[in-house]
Amino acid sequence: MEITVRRVRPGDEDALAYIQTESWKAAFAGILDEETLTRCTDINRATDMYKRLSEEKKGNGYILSIDEKPHCIAYWDAARDAEFNGKAELICIHSLPDNWHKGFGSRMMDRVLKDIKDAGYSEAVLWVFRDNARARAFYEAKGFALTEHSRQAFDAEEIVYSIRLQ
Repeated sequence: MEITVRRVRPGDEDALAYIQTESWKAAFAGILDEETLTRCTDINRATDMYKRLSEEKKGNGYILSIDEKPHCIAYWDAARDAEFNGKAELICIHSLPDNWHKGFGSRMMDRVLKDIKDAGYSEAVLWVFRDNARARAFYEAKGFALTEHSRQAFDAEEIVYSIRLQ
């Protein structure tokens, strides 16, 4: 089995959108209402978003492939919220559910955190749905700690995790 992690490049938009929408369907069923989940997993909307990100050269995207088949994606950038000024933000990490709990997400996270540190950041934050116990356990296992920050997103509550990069 060959596993590769590389930077996103133009032409990856379809794979990025597919992985994001399939991951959302599996991970957020029961967290988001059906209407919101359907709207947020529209493959055309997701593809257009990734095309825009590519054209604007916005964010730092990665794609992990297993035997040359895309499986996991991640994006990070400077934190978008003023209260996290000077920190990096993990904007997303998604993988196809058929390979959850096999270490691929950890491999992706390790790469992203290394690149964030190499870019000069000493701390990274991320937003996660409070009710997403699977993701929260993953972030905690990777060294992220829960903060006091929260907000409403869609029809659910999001909370912030943070990690200091050594």
